[in-house]
Amino acid sequence: MELGKLIVLTGPSGVGKGTLLRAIMGKYPELELSISATTRQPRDGEVDGKDYYFVSRDKFEAMIAAGELLEWAEYAGNYYGTPRLPVESKIQLGKSVILEIELVGAREVNKNFPNAWRIFVLPPSLAELETRIRGRGQDSEIAIARRLERAKIEIEAAHEFDVQIINDDFDAAVLSLEAAIFGK
Repeated sequence: MELGKLIVLTGPSGVGKGTLLRAIMGKYPELELSISATTRQPRDGEVDGKDYYFVSRDKFEAMIAAGELLEWAEYAGNYYGTPRLPVESKIQLGKSVILEIELVGAREVNKNFPNAWRIFVLPPSLAELETRIRGRGQDSEIAIARRLERAKIEIEAAHEFDVQIINDDFDAAVLSLEAAIFGK
């Protein structure tokens, strides 16, 4: 049996990674989405075990200590990480697994899985990214400023990835992501 592949999708908060990914997953149900663990509180509508594994800080730190995470990072005051076993099991079964993670985690995955296909989603501009973050209506002014400062740093790392996709026109970005994943 041929091994599956690991696909890493990253980009700044608010760039539309999740929306792009939902479009691709809806079109290609054979793709497997890795579910991350986090210590942040669920947002309205999020379901434990479907959107994230919502765990306590103590549980997350125990997972780190036990080597149960493929990658992990602290971002905006919360831990985020990828449970190792489900990803490795799916790849062994020949499935393609997508990780939607932030930059620090993507760099860590590159150390553990240097053959992973890495895709970076860029905003058309920082001004547009700010508009999108504000449009979500979920963050305080301080959090927005923090996200935008972090975005500037992350955008500078886009060249480290195999493919860069600018999420300006949504339909074009979906086609670009499809081409990046499947070589179309």
